[in-house]
Amino acid sequence: MFHPRMARRPRTDLCQICELLTVRQPNLARRSLATIVASRPSISVPKRPSKSGPSILTTRYTASAQRRASTGTEVPAGQAKEVPNLAELVASVGRTKQSFLGQDGLPEEEAVLEALRTCAAAAELLMDSTVQPKLSNLEFQSDTAASNLLSLDENGRKIAKSSPSTQQSATPARLKDVIGKVSEAAYAIITHPPVFITPQLLELYVDIQARLVKPGTLPQVFTLYGEKPLPRVSGGTIKYVAQNPNKASNAVPPQVVEKALDAAIEAKDLDAAVGIVETGYASKAFVRAKIVRKALVPVSAFAAAPAAAYVLATNLSQFQDTMDKSTATGIAFAGILAYVGFTATIGVVAVTTANDQMKRVTWAQGTPLRQRWIREDERAALDKIACSFGFSESYKYGEEEGSEFQSLREYILRKGMVLDQIDLMEGMSG
Repeated sequence: MFHPRMARRPRTDLCQICELLTVRQPNLARRSLATIVASRPSISVPKRPSKSGPSILTTRYTASAQRRASTGTEVPAGQAKEVPNLAELVASVGRTKQSFLGQDGLPEEEAVLEALRTCAAAAELLMDSTVQPKLSNLEFQSDTAASNLLSLDENGRKIAKSSPSTQQSATPARLKDVIGKVSEAAYAIITHPPVFITPQLLELYVDIQARLVKPGTLPQVFTLYGEKPLPRVSGGTIKYVAQNPNKASNAVPPQVVEKALDAAIEAKDLDAAVGIVETGYASKAFVRAKIVRKALVPVSAFAAAPAAAYVLATNLSQFQDTMDKSTATGIAFAGILAYVGFTATIGVVAVTTANDQMKRVTWAQGTPLRQRWIREDERAALDKIACSFGFSESYKYGEEEGSEFQSLREYILRKGMVLDQIDLMEGMSG
């Protein structure tokens, strides 16, 4: 039984930033995704026994991960590696996907991890710096041999010769298709309705898409992390319970959001980068989690300060005999509270008004100090995006053109921030 919330029709008429600028809804920054399931004839695949061992890809991935964890280093770049067969690689990932999706009942987390590890192992093989040139060379030789045969006329003479640029542009097409199928398989596994997305599953999925340089689905998966209904078995059937996406426990971990943002920037996908910021740093769950994680202890200490100050003032009044104890206690209590209050106020103002870390994106005038502190992660992420997609030279800041960057500028402005504020630009102050 599939939950109706899982069957969403993607919007293809607006890009990510335009949708955020024109539609002001609670669930912002929904990534416009193409249909992941390709229309192909269904193939009956034998169901994998539940007690079967891990696949070869999973074993390779686990052994590689354990080797890197034990040594703390990557495999040397010059070390020869086995060149994978693309057809066998796709077939292995496809079998794992079909076997996992064909299971009945609620899958255990370990089963989901095994399926995702197969995709991760495929991603490691495909994107390895020592294997990829060999794959491209094999594809180039195959295409060259086929094109040479097709370019002969009936007398055995060459008709035409394709340019090297055309051959090189067509060379990675098959490899890109395999990468896309691995990415689609990982997406189908983690979005399977009976799968409950745990932090470990989410981090592994982000690692896979970051390795494949396919960050397009990350904003939607971040949304599903907090909104996906919880599967429950009741009476032999699976029922789904809606969860509150604004709970602090449903916030995407900061390190995962940062890794996803780096992947989107590496892929030069501005749409995905903005979606990651919106569904990660700008979500209510992330804000609440930040308050609980960073502000709960200081606020609790500040709330307990009056009681601690009174106890300290009472003890200090015992060391004097110039006035009665109640008057001495009151004076000491007022002095301690004044010192703590003034010092804490100066510290809060210093923290919330610090701008040394700001490069291109700054706060608009009038933004409350509490909002500056709460949304600093969001501002820093947008600053990172602006620096990555704009000019690298500081004297060219503000000269970017194009519809995408102008949409980014307007989006940042609507967020209560300013991109390239003139007063703070290099050489414009004073």
